[in-house]
Amino acid sequence: MQTILRLLRIYWVIARYRLDTFLDQAALPVYLRLLVKLLPWRVFFSARASSAERLRLALIALGPVFIKFGQTLSTRRDLLPEALANELAELQDRVPPFSGQEARAIIEKQLQQPIEELFAEFDPVPLASASVAQVHPARLHDGTAVVVKVIRPGIDKVIRQDVELLYTLAHMVQRLWSEGRRLRPVEVVAEYEQTIIDELDLRKEAANGSLLRRNFEGSASLYVPEIFWDYTRPRVMVMERISGIPVADVEALRAQGTDMEKLAERGVEIFFTQVFRDSFFHADMHPGNIFVSRENPSDPQYIAVDFGIVGSLNAEDQSYLARNILAFFKRDYRQVAQLHIDSGWVPPNTNVQAFETAIRSVCEPIFEKPLKDISFGMVLLGLFQTARRFNMEVQPQLILLQKTLLNIEGLGRQLYPELDLWKTGKPFLENWMRERMGVKAVLRSLKQQAPDWIEKLPQIPQLVYDNLQQGRTAQHQHLENWENLQQSWDERRRKTRRSLLLAVTLAAIASLVHPGLVHEIEMLPWFSWVPVATAWWLVWRA
Repeated sequence: MQTILRLLRIYWVIARYRLDTFLDQAALPVYLRLLVKLLPWRVFFSARASSAERLRLALIALGPVFIKFGQTLSTRRDLLPEALANELAELQDRVPPFSGQEARAIIEKQLQQPIEELFAEFDPVPLASASVAQVHPARLHDGTAVVVKVIRPGIDKVIRQDVELLYTLAHMVQRLWSEGRRLRPVEVVAEYEQTIIDELDLRKEAANGSLLRRNFEGSASLYVPEIFWDYTRPRVMVMERISGIPVADVEALRAQGTDMEKLAERGVEIFFTQVFRDSFFHADMHPGNIFVSRENPSDPQYIAVDFGIVGSLNAEDQSYLARNILAFFKRDYRQVAQLHIDSGWVPPNTNVQAFETAIRSVCEPIFEKPLKDISFGMVLLGLFQTARRFNMEVQPQLILLQKTLLNIEGLGRQLYPELDLWKTGKPFLENWMRERMGVKAVLRSLKQQAPDWIEKLPQIPQLVYDNLQQGRTAQHQHLENWENLQQSWDERRRKTRRSLLLAVTLAAIASLVHPGLVHEIEMLPWFSWVPVATAWWLVWRA
């Protein structure tokens, strides 16, 4: 019954926001196209707003899970039209909260203690409410100000139901819409499902936050709040409460005298540090998750929250990405094409020359602008879109990276429109490449591996002896196998020879005793037996 009611609700929302207009481009049969035109809502509801805006409003009306899906979908700029991606990017985690009493019950159940024993203060009115969880201010008994994040009650069941509906809708879009196959909606839903399921376990978010905090311990650029593990469970997480200015509040930042140029450049530095130094980056850095410390405006410091979505790159991806970016800004498109092939991002049989030409046609016009006006994020987007035409497989880690870079770049340009991201990022990349490939990198690798070598050094004589013994054993076994094979072959030859002798003898006897020939045997000369005897002798020799 609940599923039917949910379907009816979705049907009404589709009617209310005239999402049927998306079907105008679908390859529908004539009778279905006529049926769509006769739908009753076309009389009562108009489609005055753009299709992208109506889709965004429809997702909000459908509730938390669809809002989160819209946010995830907005990151796939490699798949979506620009207008649609920009509209979906406006979706924010502002949904109606659930009651403070429900939050209290979840906290007490998860932590197995009454609220009064856990906290000196607890405010049942949430500070913020998102699609999957909401946050309440509280204070520990030692006076530490904290926030308590609580997963929405019953959200698991809602997610399962809505994800199944999303899969159904995705399959329909893929079959009926002319752009459906290119947009890969089923694949997008699968990525979304994994993301939102991970967000349901707050221990994973807490672990991400703890690692990010260690990586930036003592940093003047980024502060990460402390996680209180004693109060953290799958449905509850307690974190240090921060006080800062939302990064999107540019007026407040300027009012306190913030160095906006330095703030924008530090955002870029934080991104490159996370990606290339730590290989672990906050992948949900939209303005709602980023604050600026009120202390020392002339040397501003970012504060990050919400660590549910993170990304990482392995050493190979780091190297290929850095070399790709450097090659691009040197306009070495052959190197860019070859790196895509070497990294395995596109098939090895890709025509390098054709791929290079395609990259040049997309990227060369960008250099007609001043470097400060070049969008670094859009450069990556252009590269990935071009590579998709050459069967580039979806790289989830690169999609997250691209999304994060677009957020950082957009944020930086909002804070300081003259931001030259390339000027800020190029020295970092060049230094990173030198450290990775120079003498320092070799020495660092030797230093890292030295403890393992020292630990294994006493075992080397025994390992050498064991290998020699294994070699002798294998050689002996090989000789035995060869001898057995030779014996088997000789035996088979003897059996074959006996069979042939028997067959020749029987054939000779049969021909000699044939009824029609018996009376002629005496008339045969003695040399008529020579062929039979010769055949018999040859078989025996064989």
